[in-house]
Amino acid sequence: MSIQTVFEKMFVNGEWVDTKQYTEVCNPETNEIIAYVPKATKEDAYQAIDSAMEGASISAQLPLHERVRILKNTTSYINNHFEQFVHTIVQESSKTIREARKEVKRCINTLTLCAEEAKRLEGETISFAQVEGHEERIGYKYRFPIGIVLAITPFNDPLNLVAHKMGPAIATGNAIIIKPSTLTPLSTLRLTEAFLKSGLPPHVVTVLTGDGAEICPPILEHNAISFISFTGGYKTGKKIFSAAGIKKTVMELGSNSPTIIFDDANISKAVHDTVQGAFSVAGQNCLSVQRIYVMSSIYQTFLNQFITETKNLKVGSKKLESTDMGPMITEKEAIRVESWIRDAVERGGSILYGGKREGAFLEPTVLTDVPSEAIITQEEVFGPVVLIESFETFSEAIEKANHTKYGLQAGVFTSNIQRALLAIKQLDVGAVMINDSSDVRIDSMPFGGVKHSGIGREGVRYSMEAMTEWKVVAFQTKE
Repeated sequence: MSIQTVFEKMFVNGEWVDTKQYTEVCNPETNEIIAYVPKATKEDAYQAIDSAMEGASISAQLPLHERVRILKNTTSYINNHFEQFVHTIVQESSKTIREARKEVKRCINTLTLCAEEAKRLEGETISFAQVEGHEERIGYKYRFPIGIVLAITPFNDPLNLVAHKMGPAIATGNAIIIKPSTLTPLSTLRLTEAFLKSGLPPHVVTVLTGDGAEICPPILEHNAISFISFTGGYKTGKKIFSAAGIKKTVMELGSNSPTIIFDDANISKAVHDTVQGAFSVAGQNCLSVQRIYVMSSIYQTFLNQFITETKNLKVGSKKLESTDMGPMITEKEAIRVESWIRDAVERGGSILYGGKREGAFLEPTVLTDVPSEAIITQEEVFGPVVLIESFETFSEAIEKANHTKYGLQAGVFTSNIQRALLAIKQLDVGAVMINDSSDVRIDSMPFGGVKHSGIGREGVRYSMEAMTEWKVVAFQTKE
């Protein structure tokens, strides 16, 4: 049965507006068009900047208690419309209904954290008298809003990743322009509605939908933009950085995260956690487990259990409670990953399970013996594929895990505390998860990586710090 297609509006200059041209939003499972969203133009982009300049002035004047009230009201609104948000995520993204529920809960938690942390973002006194000649001065420093935040978000967490940019921006008294993924803009529009109905002054937020290549360049280059928050791929991030010039920037650019399994690990737990970490959201997660290195003495045991558990995953309709994995975001993306699998096999790799594609659905796939020059070894696959290899020594495992241009997070399974501490020290990543896979994150932790995995850290408090600047104040007390 076909669904009713709706025409959405974007939010610009303090009001909901439409345009002459529209972009299709499709359900990746059925490829049905579920909505049309406005295709913004350069003129809309310039209007967005003008509106955001007005919004920045308004937001900076909002008392802290008012910002906290808006954030709390927004969390209440989302909670009261919980199933609507779940339905939106399921319709436009790759997420199953169970995964969508988790994301809505995380969004509520993220915005709650924003309200709490807004009250804790304090300054410090400065002891001017520590320097001779400054005995008669007293001073302090405090944080003030940076101005206008440009947020560019991906498709894989269409609600919570937007909340991670909107929430901190509003909590710190900034205005924000949001460019959501062309594939999943509806969750952003629903979140914007939630903020506006919760009392957010209209000009504080702008949502531009459509082609990023058309509308982002004039915004990136504009001097009024003070801060850029981008989550996406390295190549796009590099272009954004180049176009923006000298602007404060935080970027999370993905990874091909490793997990190491030592011979003293709890194998059953390691198998369960890495299967979930590899194939949740069809592997379309920056923390997804892409490379697993297993000590040779337990390699075959781990491999057999991993394949058995992978076979038990139920791939199918996102709407069914029993489904473990849905489709990829588009058939085009599934075809890309399929070609990477084929490249790995042509170079000598072996498919131990999966590898078959039907439309946007790609089976959870387990590969081994994949050479280091294969695309799927070097790049972020962003699909339901995992590479499993053996190792003999600790140093070999660390070397293999670090042999990548990325460095977001890593997982290590071991019961030896000395080994765990040494791995923490030697792994070249932004976070190490002991007795967990790489796919672990809570919304309050500093989140980000090294090398090509990004610049700076997200996470509620850390985003709020990045979206503010220090101002130093000194009083001369001598008459």
